[in-house]
Parts: sequence; C-alpha cells; structure tokens
Amino acid sequence: MLKSRIVVSPEMLTFSGPGRVFRSDWPSATCAIGFSGIDGQSQPILHSARKSAEAGWLDDCDVVLIVQRAACTRLFGILPADGTWHLAGDLRRHALAIRDCEAGEAARSTLRLARSIELLCQTFSLLAAGGLIPAHGDCVLSETDAARIAEARRIIEDRWQEKLTLESIGRACGLNRDKLSRGFRQVFECSVSDLLAEKRLSGARQLLLATDLPISTVGYRCGYLNNASFTRAFSRRFGLAPSQLRMGALAA
Repeated sequence: MLKSRIVVSPEMLTFSGPGRVFRSDWPSATCAIGFSGIDGQSQPILHSARKSAEAGWLDDCDVVLIVQRAACTRLFGILPADGTWHLAGDLRRHALAIRDCEAGEAARSTLRLARSIELLCQTFSLLAAGGLIPAHGDCVLSETDAARIAEARRIIEDRWQEKLTLESIGRACGLNRDKLSRGFRQVFECSVSDLLAEKRLSGARQLLLATDLPISTVGYRCGYLNNASFTRAFSRRFGLAPSQLRMGALAA
C-alpha cells in the first residue's frame, strides 16, 4: 500500500495517509519534513531530515513534504535542521486537513496542493523563529505543556529586564514551579535561571558599551537588585568586571 501522492510543483511533493512513500520520480537533492501522530492517538511530532533519501521514518508519518533543498534556501533562506519537534497545534490541523480532506473528487487535489504550500510556509516560519519545542527521546510532553514551556522561553526573551522569578514565569505560562523547571531543562537543556542570566548579562554588556549610564543603573535595568550581585555575575560570565569592560572599550 502506498501513500497518496500530490505533485505540488516541480520542486515539491506531498504524501499523505497510511502506507509507504513512493520513492521514484522525486525532484533532485531534496529534504523531507514529516508529521506523525496527527490524529492524537500518539505524541504529535514533526520530523525533519536534510537528506530525504536517508529518512527511514517517512513511511510511518501521516503527511510527508518532500522539497528541493535549493527551493528551501531560495524561498525561506534556510534548510530545515535534522531533528524532531513537538507538533504545534496549527501545523497539526493543517496536516489533518491534507490527510483527511473531505472535498469532492474535483476539488480535493487542488485543496491538498494549497494546504501543502501553507503547511510548508508555516513550518519554516516556526523553524526560523525557534517557535518549535525539540522532542528528545526522554522528554515526553503534552501539546499543552509543550506550548507552555515555549511561552516561558518567550517571556524570558521578551521581558528579561523585569524582576522575573521562577514563580512569576510559572504563573504567566500556567505551570507550577516544579513542572516548569523540569520541563524547561528537558526541552532546552538549561535551567530557567541560566537562560535568564544569559539574557540579562548580554543585555548589560551591550548597555555598558553603547551608553554612559552608571554601572549600578545598568545592573538595575537588567534585573539585578544591587550592584554587588550584578558585578559578581558579570565577572563570572565575561571574566572581567563591568568597569573593566567599559575602560577597555574607552581605551580602544
């Protein structure tokens, strides 16, 4: 049994449904993006491989996009990395609409073609923006919790200057402290405090080099409550005190 095959363009094919992927008459030099678990009976996952000919998991996916690598870089500026991610709800719905299209015979192929293009564009948009949660073998999250962990990261990246705490981030994204800490480390392989410190100290470094604000003000603006804790953290991260960084920049 073979999956249904849709010729989207000379540069792209879509396969959907159960069965094997027919591997003849493909465009040259392609990459593959597969969507599995879209019916909710198993963990919804997005898979990607830059070299589609080596992707042995294609037959197990519900929907597969085969795209020329040259087209990916021309249209989106990137190639999809090799890896697996938790499948975002919007992508899952688009994949379902391709696989389970209920339109009549005359319209079905056109609708599937259009939805394939939309699915490809949205997938690349999320990949480029870092909006997908990696799915590690030892990290099993529901779609809801994966979205909440992603929201926690967005909060840190957008609001790192604020007086954020583990508790306040957890309240904002709807996770308790323990679940946030454990899930964040599993997904991003660092702690909430590690990422928060990195954002704050990188932001402080930019302010020190680009402004003449007092060092204590820089530290406060970057979320540190006192100058001593800011100086200690900065020195550990960059190997010199804030004042030394600024004097070095002035001397140069």
